[in-house]
Amino acid sequence: MRRVWSVAFLAVAIVAATLPALRAEEDKNEKPKFTIKQVMEKANKMGLQKKVVGGSASQAEKDELVELYTALAKGKPEKGDEKSWKDKTENLLKAAKDVAAGKEGATQALAKAANCKGCHSVHK
Repeated sequence: MRRVWSVAFLAVAIVAATLPALRAEEDKNEKPKFTIKQVMEKANKMGLQKKVVGGSASQAEKDELVELYTALAKGKPEKGDEKSWKDKTENLLKAAKDVAAGKEGATQALAKAANCKGCHSVHK
């Protein structure tokens, strides 16, 4: 009986150890919820990002911006280096998450990270 429990425990431990790696790979391969064009339209052209930086956005709008920038980070740029894209979009996403969480100085970081020309000159 003791041997059965040992084998069962070992099996559970192996599954528990490999699950995070499988989920990370699954997230990496997951198709973004929005295209880059849709993110640009909703977040920037419709003024959501400016509303969040300006401090007049509701929590739901802040969360929506995080969702949009999460999709943006998963997207592939039209041109340019993928590492540059990853760095820029991850900074933007982190700043948006910090604003949504109410962290001090986060709106300034978001305004800085949302440098349109800095991204478009390299990736569009």
